[in-house]
Amino acid sequence: MAKALKLIAIILIFGILTILTQIGGVVYLLSFFTHAIIKKKFVNRYAIFVIKTTTFLVLYITCTFLIVPPLAKLLGRVPLPMTSTNSLQPLNILTCIFNRNYVRPQLKDVAFNAGRQMNERYPGTVINYLDASFPFINRFPLFPHLSHNDGKKLDFAFCYIDSKTSQSTNSTPSPIGYGVSEMPRPDEINTAALCSQQGYWQYSMVIKIVPQKNKANFLFDSMRTKKLVEILASEKSVGKIFIEPHLKARLNLTTSKIRFHGCRAVRHDDHIHVQLI
Repeated sequence: MAKALKLIAIILIFGILTILTQIGGVVYLLSFFTHAIIKKKFVNRYAIFVIKTTTFLVLYITCTFLIVPPLAKLLGRVPLPMTSTNSLQPLNILTCIFNRNYVRPQLKDVAFNAGRQMNERYPGTVINYLDASFPFINRFPLFPHLSHNDGKKLDFAFCYIDSKTSQSTNSTPSPIGYGVSEMPRPDEINTAALCSQQGYWQYSMVIKIVPQKNKANFLFDSMRTKKLVEILASEKSVGKIFIEPHLKARLNLTTSKIRFHGCRAVRHDDHIHVQLI
């Protein structure tokens, strides 16, 4: 019974790490090769657990930052920067630690160009990227996204104004960039409601999970967000942009590259989705 439970636990841990990071499950299994050595040198169960965990973390960090990037590059994907570079940065550092920041080189150029142009137009602006793709294997799902599986897709956070100072800020109301939406006004189309009425319960799921208490500290920066979308749309290599229909109308965005993502996805009034042709 104990062996069966241990096997189930190993399978669960492997699955969770693989879903979250792609390589974590494999690294977890590789760390087992160190367990025999650890058990020979230590007797205390707590010490053994701590050292096993530390060993896994060291192996994982080593793979993530030293081994995966050159291997991924050989296969056509490169990581977006972990720190602010060319006015582009990850909103949450876990995006990089979890290997969710890999794109095609062409998309990396698009992101850098957008960051540079935004900073030139609005000095001090640094645009925040969110989820991209994993480093390896086309069609390997990046949970919970439907299409972030080939290095051609990248999400950007909206731009905001600090409600207390009325100054532009590079921060966002959501720590992950998703889930705090710029809701439709009474006179605007409410796509979320229409999708929910059709039974697509997942469309507004993220907004119910992410805490909303920080929303009052921010105002949607329509001017900078509109400019960011226009810069991204001007790139010849960009084929589609997803943003909620009521925001497309409100911001008077006319580019034909903006499409409706469909009710099977999730709402896009909290971020911008960009994908290559």
